[in-house]
Amino acid sequence: MSAATSTVITNIGQLVTLDPADPERPIRTGASLVIADGHVAWMGDTVDAPAADTRIDADGAAVIPGFVDSHNHLVFAGDRVDEFEARMAGRPYTAGGIRTTVAATRAASDVELRARLAHLIAQAHAQGTTTLEIKSGYGLTVADEARCLRLAREVTPETTFLGAHVVPAEFADERETYVDLVCGDMLAACAPHSRFIDVFIDSGAFTVDEARSILQAGRDAGLELRVHAGQLAPDAGVALAVELGAASVDHCTFLADDDVELLAASARDGAGTVATLLPLVEFSTRQPYPDARRLLDAGVAVALASDCNPGSNFSSSMPLAIALAVRELGMTPLEALDAATRGGARALRRTDVGHLGLGARGDAVILDAPDYRHLASRPGVPLVRRVILAGAITIDRPGPFGLSPA
Repeated sequence: MSAATSTVITNIGQLVTLDPADPERPIRTGASLVIADGHVAWMGDTVDAPAADTRIDADGAAVIPGFVDSHNHLVFAGDRVDEFEARMAGRPYTAGGIRTTVAATRAASDVELRARLAHLIAQAHAQGTTTLEIKSGYGLTVADEARCLRLAREVTPETTFLGAHVVPAEFADERETYVDLVCGDMLAACAPHSRFIDVFIDSGAFTVDEARSILQAGRDAGLELRVHAGQLAPDAGVALAVELGAASVDHCTFLADDDVELLAASARDGAGTVATLLPLVEFSTRQPYPDARRLLDAGVAVALASDCNPGSNFSSSMPLAIALAVRELGMTPLEALDAATRGGARALRRTDVGHLGLGARGDAVILDAPDYRHLASRPGVPLVRRVILAGAITIDRPGPFGLSPA
């Protein structure tokens, strides 16, 4: 359905705005919301709601901002479900499985990759995700990394060059040569299709010194910075991310006290470096969950993302990430929802998404529930009834919430 000029959502039982301009009132009751020309134009009591071209009766349901999923690897081919089964039988996760996906992705056509990408985005969208980031990292040649990013850019402006995912097999004995390639010809080919550059810091991937060279080259090419760090063991990735002013440092499963202090100081200084937590990965790999309570109590800016990928987590369910964050990471339901929306926007350095304040992009999710806390208390239940993207109804599941002309 195409967007009308204006849409009013009325009879909202619980409107979670997370409006940064009104931090003391993140939730309204008995509310209505007007989206005009793709942006939030009005909010207030239902009795005062203005007329609009289209009227949606929420019939007492909760309305939340669309999820901002700021960490994904969605351009790939092949399947690694056997790897998941092996992990569940007791074999620990390592980064080596990435190379399996690299081989399949290189062999796939653009048509095949584009079709898989569209399918995965549709799944994410049906679960309430309205903004998502997509990384490369499964090509690891100049041509394949560039085409993965070109395909990703067709569906989102939030694209990340991750040529430094792992060292491909053909460069196993020539790490320095591969790092030079990533910093040189590969970066030159990928930068036009990218907003960010990222590096996976780990014993099975890249060292901190290698990451520094790659990130600095990306910054010199005009890209913003992101970092994978602390997923499988403690490392110095957080310190590097904060030092270089990265928008986000992701995973953060293993953090030293110094890491937490650096992230907290970064948050106090302004936009800072966001700690993006990925609990679906820990669910899928049986790694320890990160301690979000420790971060939040220290004043760290926290985001939740899915990290949907074919190996360490093949799920794009942001509602499940919220449920895990509450159950396992020590977050309250409101903190988890904030991290999955406004926190993700901060990790992408966006101010126009992740909330329903005046002027924000009109991305709203109508739940099949009267209270946003059902997202945490009812894991696995399909609670997303309607998804509205920039004022356009894009997901409209049958149910009790009617749509009628104004």
